[in-house]
Amino acid sequence: MEYFKSSLKSVLGSAPVEDESSGAETVERLVDRLQSSTLLSDRRDACRALKALSRTYRVEVGAQGMDALNLILEMDRTDCEIIGLALDTLCNITDPKTFEEEVTKYRPEIKVGEQFTEIFIKNTDSVGLVLTLLEEFDFKVRWPALKLLTHLLVNRPKDTQEIILVSPMGVSKLMDLLTDSREVIRNEVLLLLIQLTKGNANIQKIVAFENAFDRIFDIIAQEGNAEGGIVVEDCLLLMLNLLRGNISNQNFFKEGSYIQKLTPMFQIPPEIEENPLGWWSPQKVSNVLCMVQVVRALVAPSAPAQAIAYCQRIMRACGLLQALCNILMASGVPADVLTETINTVAEVIRGNASNQGYLAGVMAPSSPPRPAIVVLLMSMVNEKQPFVLRCSILYCFQCFLYKNESGQSQLIQTLLPQGNEMPSLTTGQLLCGGLFSTDSLSNWFSAVALSYALIDDGTQKEQLLRVLLATNIGKLPVTLMQQCVMLLQQGNKTQCKLGLLMLLCRWTAHCPVAVKSFLLIDSSVTYLTALLSSQENSDDLQETLLQSMCAILIGLCVHFNDNSVPNYTKEKLCNLIENRIGLERFQDAIGGLARHEVYSRTLKHPQPSARNPSELLLDHEFCRLSKALEGVITKSVLDASSLCYKNQIATPAPPDSVLVTQYKEVIRDQDLQIQKLNQITESLVKEKHELEVQVRDLVSTVNYLKDQNVVLRAARTNALSEETESHNALSNGDTEKELEKCRNVNAELENRLSEYASTVEEYKRKLEEKNEVDFERRFKEKSEELEKLKKDVEDLLQLLLDQDSKILLYEERLIALGEKVETD
Repeated sequence: MEYFKSSLKSVLGSAPVEDESSGAETVERLVDRLQSSTLLSDRRDACRALKALSRTYRVEVGAQGMDALNLILEMDRTDCEIIGLALDTLCNITDPKTFEEEVTKYRPEIKVGEQFTEIFIKNTDSVGLVLTLLEEFDFKVRWPALKLLTHLLVNRPKDTQEIILVSPMGVSKLMDLLTDSREVIRNEVLLLLIQLTKGNANIQKIVAFENAFDRIFDIIAQEGNAEGGIVVEDCLLLMLNLLRGNISNQNFFKEGSYIQKLTPMFQIPPEIEENPLGWWSPQKVSNVLCMVQVVRALVAPSAPAQAIAYCQRIMRACGLLQALCNILMASGVPADVLTETINTVAEVIRGNASNQGYLAGVMAPSSPPRPAIVVLLMSMVNEKQPFVLRCSILYCFQCFLYKNESGQSQLIQTLLPQGNEMPSLTTGQLLCGGLFSTDSLSNWFSAVALSYALIDDGTQKEQLLRVLLATNIGKLPVTLMQQCVMLLQQGNKTQCKLGLLMLLCRWTAHCPVAVKSFLLIDSSVTYLTALLSSQENSDDLQETLLQSMCAILIGLCVHFNDNSVPNYTKEKLCNLIENRIGLERFQDAIGGLARHEVYSRTLKHPQPSARNPSELLLDHEFCRLSKALEGVITKSVLDASSLCYKNQIATPAPPDSVLVTQYKEVIRDQDLQIQKLNQITESLVKEKHELEVQVRDLVSTVNYLKDQNVVLRAARTNALSEETESHNALSNGDTEKELEKCRNVNAELENRLSEYASTVEEYKRKLEEKNEVDFERRFKEKSEELEKLKKDVEDLLQLLLDQDSKILLYEERLIALGEKVETD
């Protein structure tokens, strides 16, 4: 303690010397009295005085009195008054905030409470002692004990969590306090559990298995559901901690039918339509924002696909999706609630055909009634709408078309000529209007949204080539692709160009017909090569991204080129790249995209992550496309350039030219065969990798079940311990029921674990058979064939060398005879 006092004095800043010394002397006398007095009343008075001084002289009280206060907690447990005073004093010492009394004494960056917390928890028995004191019903003891634990968790979360985790019945004691009849105690426990469950999966699992969800929903109902106060928000924050990123708790939540209990919380009373602004109080907004975060935790795209699909089905069946869509179409909804609700609807429908179809059928209460999707897109291309709202609509539209072939086809159909009369406003018309808007952000949104209709759908790419746009009166209509290229070449902002390039890249990828249409447009390739070879603004982020995307588009035109455009065959495009840009610069431009932070950030999550409009540059789906094709198109360009170089090698002397040409043709054919064999090998390796991934997923699931089993066993052991210690609290019959319940659940988990283990073994067996019977045989055959071809190539090369030697010999003889010989 003396070392701690001296070190603190050097860093905490200076206080009035006289006042500091007198305060320290007073504290020292009180601590001595606390330690040496034999009368309980004397110790109680000393403890009361230390509590009064602990705010003004926090450092002195903590440095000199912490050991004495811990001793009081241990030795005087029968006296609730002195225990409460000691706990209050420790609360003041470890408080993470700075008191008004000490504002002028210490520098603000000095965290006094955090340093005293570190000292307090070094002795893990101290935390266990405080947990034991929670069993005391007296408010003077239980209330400060809870506050002290909360301070410890705020100041040193990980260390305190580990101590509580290994304390016997530590988490269970805290959970029992949620049923305390005093609301102050119950609410403080909620705050403590929020801190306790942050970032600790094991504690989250134990809390969940202690019937946390039932207790949370009970408290929410008591407080008035979504219309309740801040206690409802605290309950939802605790629920969010238990669910976010915790697959085990998510499974427990959905299997316990808790998703259905969320639906009533999203239902808006009909009478609210008359006065919506009065109903959306600040606290209600906070509650709804927490509620939608809970829903999103269950259907986040990063979760296992099977679990997401299960939750999505339940949300549709129990009316939760309908309730969310009602909020979406209601009037007077605050902008932040509307934005987060749109994001939530997006993830509830993502990849689920039934839910996507439901949203497609939702009609907005407008005059005339319009589909909800159309109303949302109207806001997205409206530059007066908030940026975050427009981003959320784009995310919702992306999720609406994700793996939705019907939705993709319907969007493209709205752009094609129709025999019957179409509605005045369609999704396709809105996106085309935004594409040609003067607002660069609307251009970007519309181009990216239109590209979603082309993902993994070659038919729609070809259909989109049929779209014609009317230009000026008296002029012939142009295709949509021609208009996009024309806009690209105009002096638009870089953000608009990036959006158009992403659309063109998605359009031409895996579609030779679209590549042909692009190459036939005047100056399309010339513009890309000129932009890529430009040296201006090379340090500017947007310009660098622009050049990278130009390189990707040119590479796609090489890789998916069917040589149907004579001026831009694969060979001629590669010559153009090599002569105008340079192969090294071309490779650097393509690889440079993945080196940018904006690329890494965008690739992590499907939802746009830009904080302001100027940061919205790349799209998640485009980044996925780029990642998948970057190596392929680079190899294609390099291979084509290498082949072109071979074709340009000078032919030998006339007598042997025919033979050498034949050798070259044979080598070229065999080189192509080698490439095909390499592709087959890569495909087999990829197939093997996918099977291994399936096995890893199943092993992961088994591990989760093992974790559940361990937690349940721990809970059962704790329950047995608690029964032994407090045998008067429960009857033997109740105990037997609880044990029987634990055994049943344990048996069920063990059965599921056994089933999953059998499935894993089956997959492993299939993988081994696949590897041994199929993959090994085919790989061996292709390897032997590859070795044979290599040997043939070596023999042919040897013949070429012999031929060259003969030619040189003939040249020397001619020179010796006085003949003039010309050589390349």
